[in-house]
Amino acid sequence: MNVVFITMDGARVDRIIKGKNYKKIISQSAFFPKTITYAPFTISAMHAVFSGVYGFKNGVNSYWSSPNFKKEFYKTLPKFLKDAGYVTFGDSINKLVLPSDGFDELKIHDELNDDLTERHKLLLEKMRKLKQRGKKFFLYLHYSNIHTGIMQEVLKKYDNFSKEYFSNKEKNSRFYDELFNNADEYLGEIINHFKNLGFNEDTLLVIISDHGISIGEKFGERAYGVFCYDTTLISTALFYYPQVLPITVKNQIRSIDILPTILELLSIPHDKNYKEIDGISIVPLINGKEDGRIAFSQSGNPLNSSKPPKEPNVYAVRTDEWKYIRNIHNNIEELYFLKDDPNEETNLIDIKKEKSDEMRYQMDKILNS
Repeated sequence: MNVVFITMDGARVDRIIKGKNYKKIISQSAFFPKTITYAPFTISAMHAVFSGVYGFKNGVNSYWSSPNFKKEFYKTLPKFLKDAGYVTFGDSINKLVLPSDGFDELKIHDELNDDLTERHKLLLEKMRKLKQRGKKFFLYLHYSNIHTGIMQEVLKKYDNFSKEYFSNKEKNSRFYDELFNNADEYLGEIINHFKNLGFNEDTLLVIISDHGISIGEKFGERAYGVFCYDTTLISTALFYYPQVLPITVKNQIRSIDILPTILELLSIPHDKNYKEIDGISIVPLINGKEDGRIAFSQSGNPLNSSKPPKEPNVYAVRTDEWKYIRNIHNNIEELYFLKDDPNEETNLIDIKKEKSDEMRYQMDKILNS
């Protein structure tokens, strides 16, 4: 199969499940609405997705660390596909977001001026020409307009403690809805073009969101990349291909599970010249099996600074029912029973001591792995 991989930057799951065009493709796909991102900001999130490895291992654990990606130890998704005979092409928001290793060509669009719908349609047509010449292809498309709108109208106008922003959640929500509705229209047009070009017959379509976006739920985070609460940690993953039986899986998976899933669907083995990855294929879940996975995440709270820290200072582990957060910057711990407290408002760290110890152990186990 060929592969088209689309990242919907900053798309919230609560909007995704209601989007007109999203709902259409979800009904035809294997959909994972509880995909826990490694990091609630794009740079570290996407390096984890493309390597199948947590950022504290692959070298990209902050906004500043893209040049530190350990490509000699961790093989990227494009490199796997290139080595398997695919032509690899990408269109991204900037050069820092993705590990470039393995791309035959990685173009950068102008997020302020380019029409991404038309640009990405043309790239799909370019892939059809490759297919007609008997070539297998991998195409990466990054939809950045939600991010750009938030950057222009939120990040540049408010800080993480602006009372004006946090006291206007309805206004924030309406603005986000405008951005998301445009994203949903983009997705509808791209999927229609994808099908009109005949790719639905022999191409794996993967659509993810890299992280969520706050609209003011938690004071101190006006958008993303500060805390490890679910408004920004929950992303999504969707797999559409000819043999798929539509399913929506309620259990959580991790963004690091996306790479090994694609490899299994394409029958591409792990390369023993590289280190083992953290992610585990979710193909068994697509086929109806159930399992419980522990997700690990890191973020960088800028506190009173205008810039994020060089190293993460907020850690979290999450199960389907529990979330444990360790704030490195002030030594405060948090524990939430998500089943009864989805908004993470009642900290049980001093009440559920046994569960707190268990979650601490799980975090330390991951950090020492």
